[in-house]
Amino acid sequence: MSRDVRWRKRTGEQEPVRTEGLADEGLANADHQRPEGGRAHDRLVEIRNDLGDCTRCKLHRLGRTQIVFGVGNPDADLMFVGEAPGHDEDIQGFPFVGRAGQLLTKIIEAIGMRREDVYIANVLKCRPPENRNPEPDEVASCQPFLRRQIAAVRPKVIVALGSFAARTLLNTEQAISRLRGRVYEYEGAQLVATYHPAYLLRSPDKKRDTWEDMKKVRELLAAGR
Repeated sequence: MSRDVRWRKRTGEQEPVRTEGLADEGLANADHQRPEGGRAHDRLVEIRNDLGDCTRCKLHRLGRTQIVFGVGNPDADLMFVGEAPGHDEDIQGFPFVGRAGQLLTKIIEAIGMRREDVYIANVLKCRPPENRNPEPDEVASCQPFLRRQIAAVRPKVIVALGSFAARTLLNTEQAISRLRGRVYEYEGAQLVATYHPAYLLRSPDKKRDTWEDMKKVRELLAAGR
């Protein structure tokens, strides 16, 4: 079976997403780490230190286990932005490590890349209780840090995963079904919106649309080389 369609096939139990050795790469918990490497890495360390043990909104007292900052290659050409940490992410401290994360890894591999090649973050750095939708004050507290992450990584292409991430980055109220299928500009990067992997687990019929979006991402990356 080709790499292009493998992730769209239903599978059984999957291995957990690998996180060993990624904390330094993506600064998932880099409060006091010493920068070692390029400028993007140094800037991400600075952003994580500025975030600290964040108490800027009410989420810090609503049951979060830890802040989930971001993970991956600080010099990535491709960056994924999701909504917020879920239960597994809140426990492990890394974005996209549950079932949705397993599917995201397959999607990344389908375009010929590895998870370690990209950078992954969420709009919110703390899990909302019961995985409810983020609230405006929470977004207002977190969004400056996401913008700084994007500015530090300077990806060529950003993929907004799901309605919430797409609406936040594009400053619109349109549904993801209307936003996907087009290429946008965001802070010097090209942005593609597509369905969130968690939604694809519930609605596998949308995987074909997501694959079309990811083929566009692959084309944009190839054109930028």
